[in-house]
Amino acid sequence: MAFNRREFLGYSALALSALAFAPEAFARKPVSFEKLMEFKPYGNLTLVFISDFHGHLKPMYFAEPMNLLAPEPLRGTPGYLAGMDFLKFYNIKPGSVEAYMGSCVSFIRLARRYGMTGGGPQVATVIKTIVNERGKDKCLVLDGGDTWATSGIAVKTDGMAIVDWMNYVGFDYMVAHWDVTVGKEKFLDIVKNKLKAKFISYNITEEPFGDLVFPPYDVVEKNGVKVGIIGSSFPFTPLANPRVYTEGWSFGVRPEELQKYVNELRENHKVDLVILLSHDGLPLDIALMKMVKGIDIVISGHTHDITPTPVRVGDTLIISPGSHGKFVGRMDLDVRNGKLQGYRFKLIPVLSDVVPEDRGAKDLVKKWYEPYEKEFNTVIGTANTILYKRDTVFSTWDRLIGEALADYYHGVDAVMSLDVGTSPGFRWGTTVLPGQKITVEHVYDVLGMTYPEVFIMKRKGRDLLVLWEDVADNVFNPNPLYQQGGDMSRIYGVEYELKINARQGERIRNVKIKGKPIDMDKEYVVAVYGGPPPMGVEPEKKNIRDIVVDYIRKKKNIEVDRRPNVKVLDHPYNTDCYWR
Repeated sequence: MAFNRREFLGYSALALSALAFAPEAFARKPVSFEKLMEFKPYGNLTLVFISDFHGHLKPMYFAEPMNLLAPEPLRGTPGYLAGMDFLKFYNIKPGSVEAYMGSCVSFIRLARRYGMTGGGPQVATVIKTIVNERGKDKCLVLDGGDTWATSGIAVKTDGMAIVDWMNYVGFDYMVAHWDVTVGKEKFLDIVKNKLKAKFISYNITEEPFGDLVFPPYDVVEKNGVKVGIIGSSFPFTPLANPRVYTEGWSFGVRPEELQKYVNELRENHKVDLVILLSHDGLPLDIALMKMVKGIDIVISGHTHDITPTPVRVGDTLIISPGSHGKFVGRMDLDVRNGKLQGYRFKLIPVLSDVVPEDRGAKDLVKKWYEPYEKEFNTVIGTANTILYKRDTVFSTWDRLIGEALADYYHGVDAVMSLDVGTSPGFRWGTTVLPGQKITVEHVYDVLGMTYPEVFIMKRKGRDLLVLWEDVADNVFNPNPLYQQGGDMSRIYGVEYELKINARQGERIRNVKIKGKPIDMDKEYVVAVYGGPPPMGVEPEKKNIRDIVVDYIRKKKNIEVDRRPNVKVLDHPYNTDCYWR
């Protein structure tokens, strides 16, 4: 369902008439659908895009991080902007829709004012409205990956509910990361037989000979403009996720090969425009564009960054549309004489209460959800503390998960207790506001891996420290080409100091486990999940989702200590952004 101008005005009139009966709705809907969509058409080609949808076909809250900690050379640059720094960098007014969507500042208050964001039917409306306005012959609809995985409905349907939605909306191209974790054979079947969009990726090859698994690029003509589109899937997928999902495939950044394909498009195919559809992450894409020439536009996914204005590197424009369906990106281009002459760009906020649901997408979502609604909607507790996931080193969801693991192990082994609980630094996961009911689906949407097994083992203090230092070097390496995905692991039961700019192996200091200095020779009881299965360790009978659901049911009212267990020594660390 797409809306023309007459329908826009009709919808606005209905909304205004509703205020006569429910004036309090004005506080919840302070903007109109027409205002959100406001855009003066320009040029002869339109790019419409999302990234990092993470399987969220229903609206949700997603709090942007309070902290994006960075090594000194990268501090204050796009990819490492949070809170007031984000608002100041992009000149955004606090309290506005754009501030709510893009920053943590006053998140709780603004969430209650503006409501949930995203949703498959709402995103469909925005995309179809743009395509209807411009005409399909002028539009390319692009997806930056992390699309059909890591939500409850994604887990239950092997991603097919979201694939069905993508086909309905009309995506043209996509790349991947978490999408492969449906399983290699299922992934290939979806790409080859079920997905209408073309899957392109220059950086996935067969081992050991390096043959391409998928087309590295495609050439398409739109409204007389010859466009070359190169795909880049997450370069470190085999490291970030269990190897079984990509067995026999090699990934990587591969700047030389990327340059080769750009040259091929320019010289052999004589394209007018080169687009890189990337799941590298914004910092890596910025670094990569300093090495590769001839790309006009990079649509960057993976790190969930939001770029209200493009980042320019030489002649290349880099744009990143955030995550979880919060934005649809629109970029109108003027391409003439074989060259990009100009552009207009906007990230369109998808406020779920303001953007009307596309009827076809709504029916599709209802169909896929019907078998699981009762389970997903089951209330298991109430959040007295905001439960959020995204932050560089700490989150209340991870603190809660750590408590659940400790409680579970105490029930399994009443003699011993859990010393350390480790949660991966995934960037995805729903937010639950204070006072909001916690449902089973909330837990799925924070722990929506296809490998939810929990492993409990013993590890010496020195081995734990080496592991944590290795993760810290991944997160805080000053060269984005060596940052291999995710935030810092969350370590329950442990307190430590972090010096971001210290040398490799010296970032983590003054470690205490259960209040006592770490003993390098002592064996600690450790629980892990969300990664490759440890050698020789059998999984627990309950997976991480069941453990957390049971714990919330038991506690009922969830009050989580929101004081971080990490003291950051050489970078400001914000703990009150959501409450300001």
